[in-house]
Amino acid sequence: MISLTLYTTLGCHLCAQVEALLSALANQPVEIERIEIIEDARLMERYATRIPVVADSQGEELIEGFEIERLASWLRARGWLDESALDALAAKEASPPKSAYRRNGRRFLG
Repeated sequence: MISLTLYTTLGCHLCAQVEALLSALANQPVEIERIEIIEDARLMERYATRIPVVADSQGEELIEGFEIERLASWLRARGWLDESALDALAAKEASPPKSAYRRNGRRFLG
């Protein structure tokens, strides 16, 4: 099991995105300890403009892990990346929604 710390705050949509990506890309179950930064002035000063921040058990941090490439690289360096899950996610990101269409050079979802 992978044990990580997520520095977050209430309503952080990017933090939720990181959690979903971690679950999708990790090659084993992920346990996440959420640290609410707003409850600690020291953490607010350090992380207020940097969340979401993910840290491994060694304290090595990943900033802006909501970017798939950065998160995948961070997981790969630790031997935690499921390469097939990354390939599937990349293929899904590359394909347009099935109901998308173009008209007069503009793209519409419908």
